[in-house]
Amino acid sequence: MKLSTKQIAHLRGLAHSLNPVVMIGNNGLTENVIKEIELNLNAHELIKVQVAGDNRNARKAMFDEISQKTNAIAVHHIGKQLVFYRASSTIKESAKVIIPKL
Repeated sequence: MKLSTKQIAHLRGLAHSLNPVVMIGNNGLTENVIKEIELNLNAHELIKVQVAGDNRNARKAMFDEISQKTNAIAVHHIGKQLVFYRASSTIKESAKVIIPKL
């Protein structure tokens, strides 16, 4: 799924008020962390992830790796906050996040 810049901006606005549901600690991006991200994407569609550590390059690599491994859209990366979106695989009426059409 490819989103336009306006749709991404809409998701960023929705994510602003969210609290992080997954914290990535000193062990980095482990399989258990990926499973937890998958679980939360299935439950919420739009999630915020908090990353510990001050290495910006490592956070950028995690941002890309999470997006790739979970088939989620990388919405936003600012500081230690990462935002991801993945549409629910169930019927469209049960979608939790509504993305405006262009």
